[in-house]
Amino acid sequence: MRITIGIFCFVFSFVFCLSLQAQLSGACKLELGTNLSGLVDYGTELPFVDLMHNAREWYTKDIGNPLDPFDSGQADNLTYRSDGYPTHVPQEIDSSVFDQRVVTIWAITDGWPAGEYTVLWDGTGELSFWGGYENLEQTSTNRITFDFLNPLDNVLEMTIASSDINDPIHNIRVLMPGTETTYESNPFYPLWLEKLSIFPSVRFMDWGMTNSWGQTDTYTWDDPSLFAWEDRAQMNHYTWATNKGIPYEMMISLMNEMDLDGWICVPHRASDGYIQSMAELFKENLETERHLTVEYSNEIWNWIFGQTQWLNKYGCESQNISWPEGMVPYIQNCLDIWSNVFENELNRITRVAGVQVSWQDVSNRMINNLTAGSFDAITPTYYFGLTEEGDAALDVLGTNATVADVAFYARQGMELTKEWLELQKSELADPLGVPMVFYEGGQHLTPHPFGEEPTYAQALLDIQRDSSMFNMYGEWFDFLQTLQEGEKPLQLMNFSFVAGRSARYGSWGILETMDQDTSSIPAPKYSAILAAINACEINLSTPLPIDDLEEYKVYPNPSNDLLTVTGDLKNSKIVVSNNQGQIVFHKKVHSNHSIINVSNLKPGTYVLQIINDKKQSIKKMIFVF
Repeated sequence: MRITIGIFCFVFSFVFCLSLQAQLSGACKLELGTNLSGLVDYGTELPFVDLMHNAREWYTKDIGNPLDPFDSGQADNLTYRSDGYPTHVPQEIDSSVFDQRVVTIWAITDGWPAGEYTVLWDGTGELSFWGGYENLEQTSTNRITFDFLNPLDNVLEMTIASSDINDPIHNIRVLMPGTETTYESNPFYPLWLEKLSIFPSVRFMDWGMTNSWGQTDTYTWDDPSLFAWEDRAQMNHYTWATNKGIPYEMMISLMNEMDLDGWICVPHRASDGYIQSMAELFKENLETERHLTVEYSNEIWNWIFGQTQWLNKYGCESQNISWPEGMVPYIQNCLDIWSNVFENELNRITRVAGVQVSWQDVSNRMINNLTAGSFDAITPTYYFGLTEEGDAALDVLGTNATVADVAFYARQGMELTKEWLELQKSELADPLGVPMVFYEGGQHLTPHPFGEEPTYAQALLDIQRDSSMFNMYGEWFDFLQTLQEGEKPLQLMNFSFVAGRSARYGSWGILETMDQDTSSIPAPKYSAILAAINACEINLSTPLPIDDLEEYKVYPNPSNDLLTVTGDLKNSKIVVSNNQGQIVFHKKVHSNHSIINVSNLKPGTYVLQIINDKKQSIKKMIFVF
């Protein structure tokens, strides 16, 4: 039995784990990637050490107003630089009797590491802070430090109290502990990279704020204009938590640095020039070893998103074309431009067309109106969740509902989704001779209607930490394998990576926070995915030892926090054992760069073992203090 499977069997269900190993061992029918969460000030997924990147967009405060409202609502009336910073502060505006200061906030800091933070900025002016920090000190003209010793259940608000019009404050950086000298060369949060390293691919839909992209809100779609390339998210903008998301340059940097394949979504209001330049940027800057999946927007049939409303108005109603057929030309145009840019290197990209898994007629009318050969795969979801009948039955149980009750009705929902997926395969994928790849999926345990607090809320929260969730994921993966044909594994993009629990809006993250201690707060979804990934990996039995090779670097060593391992690691297994030979850490490595969290290990000497597919073993001593 593989070591990883044994560990998960001990923690969860022995019977399920035997089934999972039997199903996947040697077959490798599934390839699991993950969607990444978008940047928001209240998020617990923190990819960047500079937290200014996920600051809330500016709001304003009155100067001298005795009522002191949280937000004076004047942000749209101020003047700004091209990088989004105010041209000066305070600002006097006609619509208010009070001068205005500019403010941002991080409303939830649960994912922030404890320690000393550093704030740097350029320009002349004054910053002030409010929140749960301690020991704030201005150490120089443009540098402030403070201690955030208890980020959990806390908040941080930052105000530009003054900013010189001739030398305005800009380029503010809010840096995690210990990153002041490294944030430029190492912009990604090491703990986030370490958690992410189990996956071979990522989807950037939420990183790019694809849903309602470029719109002030979901329900404002009365502008037919398209965006030019220069309107995209820019590297120097004060925050990336906007309606245009994280710059494409950072997506490319992550993929190149971590040897990840990627999945990008082209904004629905991108002009032809935008789409062309976007394709050229990825073609020219993405390493040729990295594979890219390309999709036009996201769920353009989902009426809760602005892209659906916009496409319906300007692609269907304005053109007097039926829905959903009026959306097809936008998809086709995007696919054609990417095809032309990658004309001689189409093997580097997979062009996908989205389908609505539960509405076969809509899927058929969209896909069958696309040009044959212009797309390489169709892409549905692979969620399982509660039917309306299951939700109603749980509502009757109310506070008496148990985890077992939720699991029972979730399994009923699975059976319905199985029928939908088999229909998508038989009616579209197979007749067209294209595979299915899955843009997102996993558990979808939410109330009906979405957004209302259910009477059975506690059971809906509890199942997210229960072993029954682990077992359901295994059962679901078993079914999904039946859809795979040929030698290429079925691509599944998990949704989503790190996010907290919510009975009203869904508990989407496979981890609740990046530093989640799974020994006290179980993460069954993460564990099930890790078990499925590891189930068809390298067998660790009787590896052949060879000499310690210098090209493998491990640093810093000793460490009490994070270890970085570099070298020819791709498709290897890293195993850490204590001095009694017991395995305390293991993972599959998909790149030549890996980060290991040793903060939970007891001080002592350990053996780090690198095992490749030839059963070679490279051993290095590591020291934890």
